[in-house]
Amino acid sequence: MSDEKKSLKQIMAFRKEKLSKIKDNGINPYPVNFSPKDSTKIILSDYKSWEGKDVTIAGRIMALRKMGKVSFSQIMDSGGRIQIFISRDSLGESMYNTFKLLDIGDFIGISGEVFKTKTGEISIKASSIILLSKSIRPLPVVKEKDGKLFDSFTDKEQRYRNRHLDLILNPEVKNTFYKRSKIIKSLREFLDEKGFLEVETPILQPIYGGANARPFMTYHNALDQKLFLRIADELYLKRLIIGGLEKVYEISKDFRNEGIDRNHNPEFTMLEFYCAYWDYEDCMNVVEDLIRHAAEQVDALKVKWGAHEIDLSKKFKRRSFLGLINEATGYDLKNFDKKEILNVCNDNKIEIGSDLNEGQMLDKLMSELIEPTLIEPTFVIDYPKLISPLAKSHRSGDKNIVERFELFIGSSEFSNSFTELNDPIDQRDRLQEQARLKELGDEEAQPIDENFIQAMECGMPPTGGVGLGIDRLVMLLTGNRWIKDVILFPTLRTE
Repeated sequence: MSDEKKSLKQIMAFRKEKLSKIKDNGINPYPVNFSPKDSTKIILSDYKSWEGKDVTIAGRIMALRKMGKVSFSQIMDSGGRIQIFISRDSLGESMYNTFKLLDIGDFIGISGEVFKTKTGEISIKASSIILLSKSIRPLPVVKEKDGKLFDSFTDKEQRYRNRHLDLILNPEVKNTFYKRSKIIKSLREFLDEKGFLEVETPILQPIYGGANARPFMTYHNALDQKLFLRIADELYLKRLIIGGLEKVYEISKDFRNEGIDRNHNPEFTMLEFYCAYWDYEDCMNVVEDLIRHAAEQVDALKVKWGAHEIDLSKKFKRRSFLGLINEATGYDLKNFDKKEILNVCNDNKIEIGSDLNEGQMLDKLMSELIEPTLIEPTFVIDYPKLISPLAKSHRSGDKNIVERFELFIGSSEFSNSFTELNDPIDQRDRLQEQARLKELGDEEAQPIDENFIQAMECGMPPTGGVGLGIDRLVMLLTGNRWIKDVILFPTLRTE
Protein backbone atom coordinates (compact mmCIF):
# COMPACT_ATOMS: atom_id res chain seq x y z
CA MET A 1 0.00 0.00 0.00
CA SER A 2 1.36 3.45 -1.00
CA ASP A 3 1.74 6.28 1.52
CA GLU A 4 -1.05 8.17 -0.31
CA LYS A 5 -3.57 5.47 0.68
CA LYS A 6 -2.49 5.13 4.30
CA SER A 7 -3.67 7.31 7.14
CA LEU A 8 -1.24 9.64 8.81
CA LYS A 9 -1.41 7.49 11.94
CA GLN A 10 -0.52 4.37 9.94
CA ILE A 11 2.37 6.05 8.18
CA MET A 12 3.86 7.39 11.40
CA ALA A 13 3.48 3.99 13.12
CA PHE A 14 5.21 2.28 10.20
CA ARG A 15 8.07 4.79 10.28
CA LYS A 16 8.50 4.30 14.04
CA GLU A 17 8.85 0.55 13.40
CA LYS A 18 11.64 1.30 10.93
CA LEU A 19 13.25 3.57 13.54
CA SER A 20 13.23 0.74 16.05
CA LYS A 21 14.84 -1.63 13.54
CA ILE A 22 17.57 0.91 12.84
CA LYS A 23 18.28 1.27 16.55
CA ASP A 24 18.25 -2.52 16.98
CA ASN A 25 20.96 -2.70 14.31
CA GLY A 26 23.18 -0.54 16.53
CA ILE A 27 22.78 2.60 14.44
CA ASN A 28 22.17 6.02 16.05
CA PRO A 29 19.46 7.62 13.89
CA TYR A 30 20.22 11.08 15.31
CA PRO A 31 24.00 11.54 15.43
CA VAL A 32 25.43 14.76 16.83
CA ASN A 33 27.16 16.04 13.70
CA PHE A 34 28.32 15.48 10.14
CA SER A 35 30.74 17.45 7.96
CA PRO A 36 29.57 17.82 4.34
CA LYS A 37 32.53 19.07 2.31
CA ASP A 38 30.67 19.82 -0.91
CA SER A 39 27.28 21.09 -2.14
CA THR A 40 24.90 20.17 -4.92
CA LYS A 41 25.00 23.70 -6.30
CA ILE A 42 28.75 23.57 -6.95
CA ILE A 43 28.61 20.07 -8.43
CA LEU A 44 25.67 20.81 -10.72
CA SER A 45 27.08 24.14 -11.93
CA ASP A 46 30.50 22.78 -12.87
CA TYR A 47 30.18 19.08 -13.70
CA LYS A 48 33.35 18.91 -15.80
CA SER A 49 35.48 19.89 -12.80
CA TRP A 50 33.82 17.29 -10.60
CA GLU A 51 33.39 14.32 -12.94
CA GLY A 52 34.98 11.20 -11.42
CA LYS A 53 35.82 12.93 -8.14
CA ASP A 54 34.73 11.80 -4.69
CA VAL A 55 32.43 14.20 -2.84
CA THR A 56 30.66 14.32 0.52
CA ILE A 57 27.28 16.02 0.76
CA ALA A 58 24.30 15.99 3.12
CA GLY A 59 20.64 16.70 2.66
CA ARG A 60 17.03 15.62 2.86
CA ILE A 61 15.69 12.69 0.82
CA MET A 62 13.07 14.08 -1.59
CA ALA A 63 12.55 11.06 -3.84
CA LEU A 64 13.11 7.31 -3.50
CA ARG A 65 13.03 4.42 -5.92
CA LYS A 66 13.88 1.21 -4.08
CA MET A 67 14.61 -1.87 -6.17
CA GLY A 68 16.49 -5.11 -5.65
CA LYS A 69 20.24 -4.58 -5.81
CA VAL A 70 20.11 -1.05 -7.23
CA SER A 71 18.09 1.95 -6.02
CA PHE A 72 17.85 5.67 -6.73
CA SER A 73 17.26 8.66 -4.51
CA GLN A 74 17.21 12.45 -4.76
CA ILE A 75 18.51 14.53 -1.92
CA MET A 76 18.13 18.27 -1.41
CA ASP A 77 20.49 20.64 0.35
CA SER A 78 20.50 24.44 0.38
CA GLY A 79 21.91 24.50 -3.16
CA GLY A 80 19.40 22.25 -4.88
CA ARG A 81 18.66 18.59 -5.63
CA ILE A 82 20.87 15.82 -6.99
CA GLN A 83 20.33 12.15 -7.82
CA ILE A 84 22.02 9.45 -5.77
CA PHE A 85 22.76 6.03 -7.29
CA ILE A 86 22.79 3.33 -4.62
CA SER A 87 23.93 -0.24 -5.22
CA ARG A 88 24.32 -3.17 -2.86
CA ASP A 89 27.73 -3.95 -4.33
CA SER A 90 29.06 -0.43 -3.59
CA LEU A 91 27.58 -0.08 -0.10
CA GLY A 92 27.79 -3.60 1.20
CA GLU A 93 24.94 -5.73 2.53
CA SER A 94 24.59 -4.08 5.95
CA MET A 95 24.55 -0.46 4.74
CA TYR A 96 22.26 -1.26 1.84
CA ASN A 97 19.76 -2.92 4.19
CA THR A 98 19.81 0.22 6.34
CA PHE A 99 19.13 2.32 3.24
CA LYS A 100 16.03 0.18 2.57
CA LEU A 101 14.64 1.44 5.91
CA LEU A 102 14.87 5.09 4.86
CA ASP A 103 11.97 7.30 3.80
CA ILE A 104 11.34 10.56 2.00
CA GLY A 105 12.06 13.32 4.50
CA ASP A 106 15.04 11.62 6.18
CA PHE A 107 18.36 13.45 6.33
CA ILE A 108 21.40 11.49 5.12
CA GLY A 109 25.09 12.04 4.53
CA ILE A 110 26.48 10.73 1.25
CA SER A 111 30.02 10.04 0.05
CA GLY A 112 30.65 8.88 -3.49
CA GLU A 113 31.81 9.53 -7.04
CA VAL A 114 30.28 12.12 -9.37
CA PHE A 115 29.15 10.75 -12.75
CA LYS A 116 26.42 11.00 -15.39
CA THR A 117 23.81 8.36 -16.03
CA LYS A 118 23.03 7.05 -19.51
CA THR A 119 20.22 9.61 -19.68
CA GLY A 120 22.69 12.41 -18.96
CA GLU A 121 21.62 13.16 -15.35
CA ILE A 122 24.39 14.31 -13.03
CA SER A 123 24.49 11.86 -10.12
CA ILE A 124 26.57 10.59 -7.23
CA LYS A 125 27.42 6.88 -6.97
CA ALA A 126 27.21 6.32 -3.24
CA SER A 127 30.08 4.56 -1.51
CA SER A 128 28.66 5.25 1.96
CA ILE A 129 25.39 6.48 3.44
CA ILE A 130 24.92 7.76 6.99
CA LEU A 131 21.51 8.39 8.49
CA LEU A 132 21.51 11.86 10.08
CA SER A 133 17.87 12.22 11.09
CA LYS A 134 14.90 9.85 10.76
CA SER A 135 11.68 11.58 9.70
CA ILE A 136 8.64 10.33 11.61
CA ARG A 137 6.00 12.64 10.12
CA PRO A 138 5.68 12.42 6.32
CA LEU A 139 5.94 15.42 4.04
CA PRO A 140 2.81 16.42 2.07
CA VAL A 141 2.39 14.35 -1.06
CA VAL A 142 4.08 16.08 -3.96
CA LYS A 143 3.92 14.81 -7.51
CA GLU A 144 6.70 15.24 -10.05
CA LYS A 145 6.61 14.99 -13.84
CA ASP A 146 9.37 15.73 -16.32
CA GLY A 147 11.49 17.19 -13.54
CA LYS A 148 8.82 19.67 -12.45
CA LEU A 149 6.89 19.67 -9.21
CA PHE A 150 3.13 20.19 -9.16
CA ASP A 151 0.44 20.10 -6.53
CA SER A 152 3.32 21.10 -4.23
CA PHE A 153 1.54 22.04 -1.04
CA THR A 154 -0.62 24.69 -2.66
CA ASP A 155 -2.92 25.60 0.24
CA LYS A 156 -1.71 29.13 1.10
CA GLU A 157 -3.05 29.14 4.65
CA GLN A 158 -1.36 25.84 5.46
CA ARG A 159 1.85 27.02 3.85
CA TYR A 160 1.95 30.05 6.17
CA ARG A 161 1.16 27.89 9.20
CA ASN A 162 3.77 25.32 8.24
CA ARG A 163 6.51 27.46 6.76
CA HIS A 164 9.06 24.66 7.25
CA LEU A 165 7.10 22.53 4.79
CA ASP A 166 6.63 25.46 2.44
CA LEU A 167 10.40 25.99 2.29
CA ILE A 168 11.04 22.29 1.70
CA LEU A 169 8.51 21.87 -1.09
CA ASN A 170 8.54 25.24 -2.87
CA PRO A 171 12.01 26.37 -3.96
CA GLU A 172 10.71 29.79 -5.11
CA VAL A 173 9.67 30.54 -1.51
CA LYS A 174 13.16 29.78 -0.25
CA ASN A 175 14.52 32.06 -2.99
CA THR A 176 12.28 34.91 -1.81
CA PHE A 177 13.81 34.81 1.64
CA TYR A 178 17.36 34.60 0.30
CA LYS A 179 16.54 37.77 -1.65
CA ARG A 180 14.99 39.37 1.44
CA SER A 181 18.24 38.87 3.32
CA LYS A 182 20.22 40.29 0.40
CA ILE A 183 17.96 43.36 0.21
CA ILE A 184 18.30 44.13 3.93
CA LYS A 185 22.07 43.66 3.68
CA SER A 186 22.16 46.13 0.79
CA LEU A 187 20.25 48.74 2.82
CA ARG A 188 22.78 48.43 5.63
CA GLU A 189 25.72 48.68 3.23
CA PHE A 190 24.26 51.75 1.54
CA LEU A 191 23.74 53.66 4.79
CA ASP A 192 27.02 52.49 6.33
CA GLU A 193 28.89 53.83 3.30
CA LYS A 194 27.21 57.21 3.83
CA GLY A 195 28.50 57.35 7.39
CA PHE A 196 25.32 56.36 9.24
CA LEU A 197 25.54 54.60 12.61
CA GLU A 198 23.27 51.61 13.20
CA VAL A 199 21.60 51.82 16.62
CA GLU A 200 19.01 50.00 18.73
CA THR A 201 16.14 51.66 20.56
CA PRO A 202 13.54 50.19 22.97
CA ILE A 203 10.77 47.93 21.75
CA LEU A 204 8.95 48.22 25.10
CA GLN A 205 8.07 51.87 25.65
CA PRO A 206 6.22 53.69 28.45
CA ILE A 207 4.70 56.06 25.85
CA TYR A 208 4.17 55.17 22.21
CA GLY A 209 4.60 57.73 19.44
CA GLY A 210 6.18 58.60 16.13
CA ALA A 211 3.16 57.57 14.06
CA ASN A 212 -0.61 57.62 14.12
CA ALA A 213 -1.54 54.05 15.02
CA ARG A 214 -3.14 51.90 17.71
CA PRO A 215 -0.53 50.22 19.90
CA PHE A 216 -0.30 46.82 21.55
CA MET A 217 -0.22 47.11 25.32
CA THR A 218 1.45 44.85 27.87
CA TYR A 219 2.25 45.06 31.57
CA HIS A 220 5.52 44.88 33.47
CA ASN A 221 4.99 43.25 36.86
CA ALA A 222 8.19 44.43 38.57
CA LEU A 223 7.69 48.05 37.51
CA ASP A 224 3.94 47.80 38.11
CA GLN A 225 3.13 49.76 34.98
CA LYS A 226 1.76 49.52 31.47
CA LEU A 227 4.17 49.33 28.56
CA PHE A 228 3.56 49.54 24.83
CA LEU A 229 5.16 47.76 21.90
CA ARG A 230 6.64 50.46 19.73
CA ILE A 231 4.71 51.65 16.71
CA ALA A 232 7.73 53.57 15.35
CA ASP A 233 11.35 54.33 16.21
CA GLU A 234 11.14 58.04 15.45
CA LEU A 235 11.12 59.77 18.81
CA TYR A 236 14.03 57.79 20.25
CA LEU A 237 16.11 58.26 17.10
CA LYS A 238 15.50 62.01 17.23
CA ARG A 239 16.79 62.04 20.81
CA LEU A 240 20.01 60.54 19.48
CA ILE A 241 20.24 63.34 16.91
CA ILE A 242 19.80 65.82 19.77
CA GLY A 243 22.55 63.97 21.64
CA GLY A 244 25.02 64.57 18.81
CA LEU A 245 24.80 61.34 16.80
CA GLU A 246 24.30 63.16 13.51
CA LYS A 247 23.53 60.16 11.26
CA VAL A 248 21.61 57.20 12.71
CA TYR A 249 19.49 54.34 11.43
CA GLU A 250 17.65 51.34 12.81
CA ILE A 251 16.20 48.25 11.14
CA SER A 252 13.52 47.26 13.58
CA LYS A 253 10.42 45.29 14.36
CA ASP A 254 7.43 47.59 14.89
CA PHE A 255 3.94 46.65 16.01
CA ARG A 256 0.56 48.22 15.22
CA ASN A 257 -2.76 46.90 16.43
CA GLU A 258 -4.50 47.17 13.10
CA GLY A 259 -6.17 45.03 10.47
CA ILE A 260 -4.46 42.36 8.39
CA ASP A 261 -4.61 42.64 4.62
CA ARG A 262 -2.49 42.44 1.48
CA ASN A 263 -0.12 45.18 2.70
CA HIS A 264 -0.44 45.02 6.49
CA ASN A 265 0.78 42.66 9.19
CA PRO A 266 0.60 43.67 12.89
CA GLU A 267 4.32 42.88 13.27
CA PHE A 268 6.46 44.34 10.50
CA THR A 269 10.01 45.44 9.70
CA MET A 270 10.95 49.08 9.24
CA LEU A 271 14.04 51.02 8.30
CA GLU A 272 14.21 54.47 9.86
CA PHE A 273 17.11 56.86 9.38
CA TYR A 274 17.77 60.45 10.43
CA CYS A 275 20.44 62.91 9.40
CA ALA A 276 21.24 66.26 10.99
CA TYR A 277 21.21 69.24 8.60
CA TRP A 278 19.18 67.43 5.93
CA ASP A 279 15.69 68.33 4.74
CA TYR A 280 13.01 66.35 2.92
CA GLU A 281 14.62 67.15 -0.45
CA ASP A 282 17.83 65.44 0.70
CA CYS A 283 15.75 62.52 1.97
CA MET A 284 13.94 62.15 -1.36
CA ASN A 285 17.20 61.93 -3.26
CA VAL A 286 18.64 59.33 -0.86
CA VAL A 287 15.47 57.20 -0.77
CA GLU A 288 15.41 57.03 -4.56
CA ASP A 289 19.08 56.02 -4.68
CA LEU A 290 18.60 53.54 -1.83
CA ILE A 291 15.70 51.71 -3.49
CA ARG A 292 17.51 51.61 -6.81
CA HIS A 293 20.62 50.22 -5.08
CA ALA A 294 18.59 47.45 -3.39
CA ALA A 295 16.88 46.61 -6.69
CA GLU A 296 20.22 46.26 -8.46
CA GLN A 297 21.40 43.70 -5.89
CA VAL A 298 18.55 41.32 -6.77
CA ASP A 299 18.32 42.16 -10.50
CA ALA A 300 14.95 43.85 -10.07
CA LEU A 301 15.26 47.29 -11.66
CA LYS A 302 12.27 46.34 -13.82
CA VAL A 303 9.50 44.57 -11.91
CA LYS A 304 6.05 43.23 -12.75
CA TRP A 305 3.30 44.62 -10.54
CA GLY A 306 -0.02 43.14 -11.59
CA ALA A 307 -0.62 44.22 -15.17
CA HIS A 308 2.10 46.88 -14.95
CA GLU A 309 5.85 46.87 -15.47
CA ILE A 310 7.58 49.34 -13.19
CA ASP A 311 10.98 50.70 -14.16
CA LEU A 312 12.92 51.67 -11.03
CA SER A 313 15.85 52.97 -13.07
CA LYS A 314 13.81 56.01 -14.18
CA LYS A 315 13.64 59.24 -12.20
CA PHE A 316 10.83 59.10 -9.60
CA LYS A 317 7.95 61.56 -10.07
CA ARG A 318 7.11 64.34 -7.60
CA ARG A 319 3.53 65.58 -7.09
CA SER A 320 1.93 67.76 -4.42
CA PHE A 321 -0.77 66.38 -2.12
CA LEU A 322 -3.28 69.16 -2.80
CA GLY A 323 -2.41 69.24 -6.50
CA LEU A 324 -3.35 65.58 -6.89
CA ILE A 325 -6.64 66.06 -5.04
CA ASN A 326 -7.41 69.13 -7.18
CA GLU A 327 -6.80 67.13 -10.37
CA ALA A 328 -9.00 64.28 -9.20
CA THR A 329 -11.89 66.35 -7.81
CA GLY A 330 -11.71 69.88 -9.23
CA TYR A 331 -11.61 71.29 -5.68
CA ASP A 332 -8.89 73.48 -4.19
CA LEU A 333 -8.80 72.50 -0.53
CA LYS A 334 -5.95 74.76 0.57
CA ASN A 335 -8.10 76.35 3.30
CA PHE A 336 -8.95 72.91 4.78
CA ASP A 337 -12.54 73.89 5.46
CA LYS A 338 -14.37 70.93 6.98
CA LYS A 339 -17.61 71.54 5.10
CA GLU A 340 -15.77 71.81 1.82
CA ILE A 341 -13.82 68.60 2.45
CA LEU A 342 -17.10 66.89 3.38
CA ASN A 343 -18.64 68.04 0.09
CA VAL A 344 -15.71 66.59 -1.87
CA CYS A 345 -16.12 63.25 -0.08
CA ASN A 346 -19.87 63.20 -0.79
CA ASP A 347 -19.40 64.19 -4.44
CA ASN A 348 -17.00 61.29 -4.88
CA LYS A 349 -19.19 58.82 -2.96
CA ILE A 350 -16.58 58.26 -0.27
CA GLU A 351 -18.25 56.98 2.87
CA ILE A 352 -17.12 58.73 6.03
CA GLY A 353 -18.28 58.51 9.61
CA SER A 354 -19.86 61.48 11.30
CA ASP A 355 -17.04 61.60 13.85
CA LEU A 356 -14.15 62.00 11.37
CA ASN A 357 -12.04 65.14 11.65
CA GLU A 358 -10.62 67.11 8.70
CA GLY A 359 -7.37 65.18 8.69
CA GLN A 360 -9.07 61.80 8.67
CA MET A 361 -11.32 62.85 5.79
CA LEU A 362 -8.34 64.07 3.76
CA ASP A 363 -6.62 60.76 4.44
CA LYS A 364 -9.70 58.94 3.09
CA LEU A 365 -9.67 61.09 -0.05
CA MET A 366 -6.02 60.29 -0.56
CA SER A 367 -6.33 56.54 -0.01
CA GLU A 368 -9.46 56.04 -2.13
CA LEU A 369 -9.05 58.55 -4.96
CA ILE A 370 -5.34 59.14 -5.39
CA GLU A 371 -3.31 56.14 -4.22
CA PRO A 372 -4.84 53.65 -6.74
CA THR A 373 -3.54 55.88 -9.58
CA LEU A 374 0.06 56.07 -8.32
CA ILE A 375 1.60 53.13 -10.19
CA GLU A 376 4.96 54.58 -11.25
CA PRO A 377 7.25 55.59 -8.36
CA THR A 378 5.86 58.91 -7.14
CA PHE A 379 6.82 61.16 -4.24
CA VAL A 380 3.66 62.84 -2.96
CA ILE A 381 4.93 66.00 -1.27
CA ASP A 382 3.75 68.92 0.90
CA TYR A 383 1.11 67.41 3.16
CA PRO A 384 -1.46 69.19 5.35
CA LYS A 385 -0.12 70.03 8.81
CA LEU A 386 -3.17 68.57 10.51
CA ILE A 387 -2.16 65.00 9.49
CA SER A 388 1.58 65.53 9.99
CA PRO A 389 2.19 66.52 13.63
CA LEU A 390 5.97 65.85 13.58
CA ALA A 391 6.90 67.63 10.33
CA LYS A 392 8.29 71.14 9.89
CA SER A 393 6.07 73.90 8.45
CA HIS A 394 6.73 74.56 4.78
CA ARG A 395 9.47 77.03 3.88
CA SER A 396 7.00 78.81 1.57
CA GLY A 397 5.37 80.33 4.64
CA ASP A 398 2.07 78.46 4.21
CA LYS A 399 1.31 77.51 7.82
CA ASN A 400 -1.18 74.82 6.76
CA ILE A 401 1.41 72.80 4.81
CA VAL A 402 4.43 70.84 6.04
CA GLU A 403 7.58 69.51 4.38
CA ARG A 404 6.64 65.87 4.11
CA PHE A 405 6.62 63.23 1.42
CA GLU A 406 5.26 59.74 1.00
CA LEU A 407 6.61 57.47 -1.73
CA PHE A 408 4.06 55.39 -3.62
CA ILE A 409 4.84 52.54 -6.01
CA GLY A 410 2.23 50.24 -7.48
CA SER A 411 -0.50 52.10 -5.52
CA SER A 412 1.17 51.23 -2.19
CA GLU A 413 2.98 53.48 0.26
CA PHE A 414 6.65 52.56 0.70
CA SER A 415 8.20 55.46 2.56
CA ASN A 416 7.32 58.43 4.74
CA SER A 417 9.63 61.37 5.40
CA PHE A 418 9.74 64.82 6.99
CA THR A 419 11.86 67.83 7.29
CA GLU A 420 11.64 67.23 11.00
CA LEU A 421 10.00 69.75 13.28
CA ASN A 422 12.66 71.08 15.66
CA ASP A 423 10.76 73.93 17.30
CA PRO A 424 9.88 72.58 20.79
CA ILE A 425 7.08 75.11 21.36
CA ASP A 426 5.40 74.27 18.06
CA GLN A 427 5.94 70.56 18.76
CA ARG A 428 4.22 70.81 22.15
CA ASP A 429 1.27 72.64 20.61
CA ARG A 430 0.85 69.98 17.91
CA LEU A 431 1.06 67.05 20.33
CA GLN A 432 -1.44 68.80 22.59
CA GLU A 433 -3.77 68.97 19.58
CA GLN A 434 -3.15 65.23 19.02
CA ALA A 435 -4.05 64.59 22.67
CA ARG A 436 -7.27 66.57 22.17
CA LEU A 437 -8.17 64.48 19.13
CA LYS A 438 -7.45 61.35 21.15
CA GLU A 439 -9.89 62.50 23.85
CA LEU A 440 -12.48 63.04 21.12
CA GLY A 441 -12.17 59.40 20.05
CA ASP A 442 -9.32 59.26 17.52
CA GLU A 443 -7.63 56.03 18.68
CA GLU A 444 -4.66 56.58 16.35
CA ALA A 445 -3.78 60.08 17.58
CA GLN A 446 -0.45 60.42 19.39
CA PRO A 447 -0.08 61.07 23.13
CA ILE A 448 2.22 63.76 24.52
CA ASP A 449 5.73 62.45 25.19
CA GLU A 450 7.07 64.89 27.75
CA ASN A 451 10.56 63.37 27.73
CA PHE A 452 10.80 63.86 23.98
CA ILE A 453 9.69 67.49 24.17
CA GLN A 454 12.15 68.18 26.98
CA ALA A 455 14.90 66.71 24.84
CA MET A 456 13.88 69.03 21.98
CA GLU A 457 14.00 71.98 24.38
CA CYS A 458 17.74 71.31 24.71
CA GLY A 459 18.07 72.14 21.02
CA MET A 460 17.66 69.95 17.95
CA PRO A 461 19.49 70.74 14.70
CA PRO A 462 17.67 70.87 11.35
CA THR A 463 17.04 67.22 10.52
CA GLY A 464 15.63 65.03 7.79
CA GLY A 465 14.08 61.67 8.67
CA VAL A 466 12.79 58.69 6.71
CA GLY A 467 10.74 55.58 7.43
CA LEU A 468 10.83 52.80 4.80
CA GLY A 469 8.73 49.64 4.95
CA ILE A 470 11.11 46.74 4.34
CA ASP A 471 8.38 44.10 3.92
CA ARG A 472 6.73 46.10 1.12
CA LEU A 473 10.09 46.74 -0.53
CA VAL A 474 10.77 43.00 -0.52
CA MET A 475 7.31 42.39 -2.00
CA LEU A 476 8.09 44.78 -4.83
CA LEU A 477 11.56 43.42 -5.61
CA THR A 478 10.56 39.74 -5.45
CA GLY A 479 7.25 39.99 -7.31
CA ASN A 480 5.09 38.96 -4.35
CA ARG A 481 1.71 40.68 -3.94
CA TRP A 482 0.93 39.62 -0.36
CA ILE A 483 2.92 40.69 2.69
CA LYS A 484 2.48 37.20 4.20
CA ASP A 485 4.60 35.84 1.34
CA VAL A 486 7.65 37.83 2.44
CA ILE A 487 7.36 37.30 6.21
CA LEU A 488 8.56 33.90 7.35
CA PHE A 489 5.95 33.61 10.10
CA PRO A 490 3.10 36.07 9.50
CA THR A 491 0.44 36.72 12.14
CA LEU A 492 -2.46 34.25 11.81
CA ARG A 493 -5.60 33.50 13.72
CA THR A 494 -5.11 30.53 16.06
CA GLU A 495 -6.72 27.40 14.64
